Amino acid sequence: MEQPRSRKIAPADPPGGLAREEIKRRGLRRMKLVALGFLLGATTIFLLTTWAQSAGWPAWVGYVRAAAEAGMVGALADWFAVTALFRHPLGIKIPHTAIIPNKKNVLGDSLGDFVGTNFLSEDVVRDKLRRVQTAQRVGEWLAKPDNAERVTAELATIVRGAVKVLRDDDVQAVLEQAVVRRVVDRDWGPPLGKLLEQVLTDGAHYRLVDLMCDRSYEWVRANHETVLRVVSDRAPSWSPKFVDAMLADKVYGEVLTFAWAVKTDVNHPMRLALDKFLTEFAQDLQKDPETMARAEQVKLQLVEHPEVQKLIGSAWSTAKDMLLTAAEDPSSELRTRVRDGLLSLGERLQSDPALASKADGWVESAAVYVVNHYSREITTIITDTIERWDAEETSRKIELQVGRDLQFIRINGTVVGALAGLVIYTVAQLLF
Repeated sequence: MEQPRSRKIAPADPPGGLAREEIKRRGLRRMKLVALGFLLGATTIFLLTTWAQSAGWPAWVGYVRAAAEAGMVGALADWFAVTALFRHPLGIKIPHTAIIPNKKNVLGDSLGDFVGTNFLSEDVVRDKLRRVQTAQRVGEWLAKPDNAERVTAELATIVRGAVKVLRDDDVQAVLEQAVVRRVVDRDWGPPLGKLLEQVLTDGAHYRLVDLMCDRSYEWVRANHETVLRVVSDRAPSWSPKFVDAMLADKVYGEVLTFAWAVKTDVNHPMRLALDKFLTEFAQDLQKDPETMARAEQVKLQLVEHPEVQKLIGSAWSTAKDMLLTAAEDPSSELRTRVRDGLLSLGERLQSDPALASKADGWVESAAVYVVNHYSREITTIITDTIERWDAEETSRKIELQVGRDLQFIRINGTVVGALAGLVIYTVAQLLF
């Protein structure tokens, strides 16, 4: 089956390029007329001096004729050389003419190799980046509030675009697979045991114990009637009411005294017993199979609880709304912190040589990595793009860019040819 042929395209014009192209076309046309004028001038002088010489004019006419003749030859030779770059002279397919249309792909490969060798080498990139002082320049730019605000706005636009592009179902699936399932698949017992053990070692639990003791005491003190009612409800039916009241009041007093003692005495046996229990519990979470299994049961019950599932399901929606709101509001806390962070970074890049040097090193390493691993792909952009260009259109555009300067070759060829012809004719006259 025949492969589809790639469609040739014309080289793209930059914005406003049509007007500049027209100006260059006019300039090229004028220079071609000037170069042609030199050729016609040399031809006219040659014809006139030939007639004058045959008519018996003085000997100096021969010198002018020789100069004009050599000027004609030089002009024609350079016209042929310049024209042969872009097309076949006079439409005659002479070998090694129309070089650019015929060798377009070869020239593209050579240009790609040239760029890769001379511009995308590690030494060139490192030297250029060191002289640029990227960190210093970026720091100076970021330290200006307007620029920091501009970067913040662009980052906010990127965040909004990324958040809106993401599908909620896909993000939810990622959260469940990458986060929730990973948490569920891991045993909770040993990590929780280590965490609790570290908390007990640091004594960070004492504040929680103090809070529990304070709240317990406050509850007992504030619920006198509740304690009396509980004791009375548990008393035998045959017990007299005044005995129940006295017993309940006695129990309440003992409970209140006990709660006060636990609250005020940091070395109370109840506190020490609680510390011992927590220490043993931390060890059991790490080593006791039964405790570890019960921790896993609690984990599954917690994760499978409807409220927890609802929270997981709404996590992305909540985070999405927060991000969009913060990104769209220029005065939001998120954008304010980002803007302040960028200003601070800009100032540090200017005032901290160590940070600036480290940042320059990161930029160099990143650029060198790209050059070492992707230079071929970068130069392929040049070669593939040129290969897709239409040969005739490419030749026309290149001629438009450099053709005006090439016309000076024709002019110089006329002048230099005439001088060379004059010198040769003079030497011949002197010698012979």
